[in-house]
Amino acid sequence: MQLLTAIKSKKLSPEQLFMISVLAVNGGNYLYNVVLGRLLGPAKFADAAVLITFLLVLSFMAMTFQLVTAKFSVLFENNIFTSFIAKVYKQAFAVGIVLGVLIIVFAEQLKALFNTESSTMFIIFGCGVPLYFLMSVNRGAFQGKKAYKSLSITYQGEMLSRLLITLGLILLFNILSSAVIAIGIVASFVFGLFPFKFKQISFNTSIPLEEKYSKQIKNFFLLTAFYELTQIIINNSDILLVKHYFDAHEAGLYASLALIGRMVYFIAWMFVMLLLPAVVELKKEGKETASILFKYVCYIAIISISIILTCLCFPELIINILFGEQYLSMVPLLWKYAMATSMFAISNIFAYYYLSLDKYVPVIISGVFGMLQMVLVIFYHDSLAQVVHMQIVAMILLLVIQIGFFMFDSKGNKKPKSKVSYHSSTAKSNPSKYNDFSQIDNANLYCKY
Repeated sequence: MQLLTAIKSKKLSPEQLFMISVLAVNGGNYLYNVVLGRLLGPAKFADAAVLITFLLVLSFMAMTFQLVTAKFSVLFENNIFTSFIAKVYKQAFAVGIVLGVLIIVFAEQLKALFNTESSTMFIIFGCGVPLYFLMSVNRGAFQGKKAYKSLSITYQGEMLSRLLITLGLILLFNILSSAVIAIGIVASFVFGLFPFKFKQISFNTSIPLEEKYSKQIKNFFLLTAFYELTQIIINNSDILLVKHYFDAHEAGLYASLALIGRMVYFIAWMFVMLLLPAVVELKKEGKETASILFKYVCYIAIISISIILTCLCFPELIINILFGEQYLSMVPLLWKYAMATSMFAISNIFAYYYLSLDKYVPVIISGVFGMLQMVLVIFYHDSLAQVVHMQIVAMILLLVIQIGFFMFDSKGNKKPKSKVSYHSSTAKSNPSKYNDFSQIDNANLYCKY
């Protein structure tokens, strides 16, 4: 409501403008997938879906560097920040080179594993991986410094360039090839780099970081990396496993099903962006935070139920409008996949709620059930319907366990505790007193494909 009021009054804060930008980016990426599905057909779209899934996996991996950069860009200033950002750029670029080389070297094996027509698309994609990691660190710096205008430009540039370049190559030259998809993706990494502060990349770190800072960065990096790994497994393993176990036509049909069913997950990310800063602020003020969790869980539940019912009542209309008649065989599974995604979206709200409170048990729970989902699909994949059913089982269990943990944790928090307040003015006058970074939370904003 506040956002709508601000739009009507034409007074938008940088944060609200960024939220609108996130909606536009997600909408553009959704359009990109839908148009590709229509132009390529199920079989060729299956190969494109592999590349898009690789892009999603890459985004989750690079998000670890982005969140680390965002958090510590708030905490570090002047020379310490310069040394920190230079070090992160070098480490991220090195990881990107290693991953890119591995993808190129094992391109033929990846072709065989995922039953793609060509290995060229993996080679092209691998060449762009280092650029994506540089882009993510750059975004993390903008995010931490609250430079939302520049942050919006990087996301918009990546999305628009990928959409226009890919569709332009396909429509102008009539090349229905996975290599064209890969070229469009890599080109978008270049556009997504800007605006870019090249002076922040330096091979000379004149001021080494103190050991306590390095330890804080390492711990946060490892925890974030683990959680992003759980996101990779739950979000993308099903598409890759289906591409491995099923023929190209069925894999393409499943990719279209996944794209429609995940609509609720993309919407849920908007509420995650609102949840984190709200919880952090309440925590700093010493107020209870459970009410804000309930509010956003209710929002996601209402949206999820609406999407599931829509998919149940009008599946043929939805699939026909988005992808066309050749995908109509997925009609019986649409509402089921939406249900599995909805339960994961609600579970995700619990996980991010506890991450903002520096509690990581729900993250471990997500990792366990992400592996369970993979195991179930590996052993039970006689049909696409069975694959969807296995995901429903895993996500029901995940949601039940997350709710159970919340109830258990809430009972423990009812015990009286001494109140500790944090005053920024005191911290500035005596910074050594607050050298534990766990005392200072940074509300990170997220933008997913």
